[in-house]
Amino acid sequence: MKYRICTKTVMDNAADPDIVFDEAGVCHYYHEYMAKLAIRVPEGAVREANLLLLLQQIKKAGKGKRYDCVIGISGGVDSSYVAWLTRQWGLRPLAVHVDNGWNSELAVSNIEQQLRILGIDLVTEVLDWSVFRDLQWSFLKASVPDAEVPTDHVVFAALYKAAARHGIRHILTGMNFRTEGMLPKAWSRGHLDWRYISSVHKIFGTVPIHSLPHISISRFLWYNVVKRIRMVGILNYVDFSKATALEVLQRELGYRPYDGKHHESVYTRFFQSYILPKKFGIDKRRAHLSCLIAGTGELTREEALRQLEQPPMAPNDVLADKDYVIKKLNITPEQFEEMMAAPPRTIFDYPNHYKWEQRFRQALHAGRRRGWLPN
Repeated sequence: MKYRICTKTVMDNAADPDIVFDEAGVCHYYHEYMAKLAIRVPEGAVREANLLLLLQQIKKAGKGKRYDCVIGISGGVDSSYVAWLTRQWGLRPLAVHVDNGWNSELAVSNIEQQLRILGIDLVTEVLDWSVFRDLQWSFLKASVPDAEVPTDHVVFAALYKAAARHGIRHILTGMNFRTEGMLPKAWSRGHLDWRYISSVHKIFGTVPIHSLPHISISRFLWYNVVKRIRMVGILNYVDFSKATALEVLQRELGYRPYDGKHHESVYTRFFQSYILPKKFGIDKRRAHLSCLIAGTGELTREEALRQLEQPPMAPNDVLADKDYVIKKLNITPEQFEEMMAAPPRTIFDYPNHYKWEQRFRQALHAGRRRGWLPN
């Protein structure tokens, strides 16, 4: 296939079978992103009114309780900024952190310092390492590009569990469409799909995984319909800029940044910096940088292209992470290389509920478009 790259963003067809370009060379991701941006992230007075209404609802639902919202905290910019914002708004959040065994020392330091300064209570869900290690290694052996799905799923489950336990109606997350809304589906699928996760593990795993926090379809409906818990991407309600957020966090909380997006996790930075590009040809920076070009205007296309000319991580750092990951997963270098050499596969090679998840997401999008659901 002839190589093509979008003329508006830095999305290309090197590792994306679904990308389509129009006559001007603009990819369909750009058009879809810009159309959804107007719905997901309204501007000016509309956004301010939506935020005011949401804050009133959160405070009303949490009246008389110790906490009025749950926030996820990872040590990254987005979740840290959410924690800071909640205190500016006078909210009483409970922070939830999932320790999956891969926290960098810097992430731990950032979390402890910012929550101490902000006076926010923390609940840490410490996963059984022998179980979670087995699940992660199962996904790597499954040869799929969405091998971070187990962590994402467990985090969602832990947030819902904490909210239900404390009778909290609102979960505020750092997920935001402006900086994360242009990710190709082929790169990552099945985050809420416990059938997919358990099917992969049934083939490649060795120990039971049901002790891990997880969400079945019935449990998800129970949280949302019966317990009426709302998960809200709160950064869609503010004029969010990654650069501005980082400046605030450094000034107010002594925050120390990482070299890349989601690099607060050793596993994530190695997976995105080595396994994804080397095995699948995927450079997730393209999606992140494209959002900063089209969504926030923090980068020009030329600046993004210059960043992509540099490796995701310094070669020596990648090698150090590789040795660490192999040792921590309790595998041999030969097993790791065998995994890297295995032919790529996708979620559709395993039993899944992907169609049901897509229908649910479509319903969510329709609800947001009509103003029935929060962004």
